[in-house]
Amino acid sequence: MIPWWAGLIIAIVAAIIGGILGFIITRKVIQKQLKDNPPINENQIRAMYRSMGRKPSEADIKKTMNAVKRGK
Repeated sequence: MIPWWAGLIIAIVAAIIGGILGFIITRKVIQKQLKDNPPINENQIRAMYRSMGRKPSEADIKKTMNAVKRGK
């Protein structure tokens, strides 16, 4: 049986290693998702308006970009 302080040290080291590994894995996954699915840009918004049969104005595009940035 190990002393209580050794168990505490092992638990703290394991938590630190787990946090570092979790951060690295999450970072890699998010970078891969951003590479595969880049954020929407103004040209994509223009194409969306054209596909709906509308001529987009700059005001429409800016309004849509701001809404996308706010997450609405």
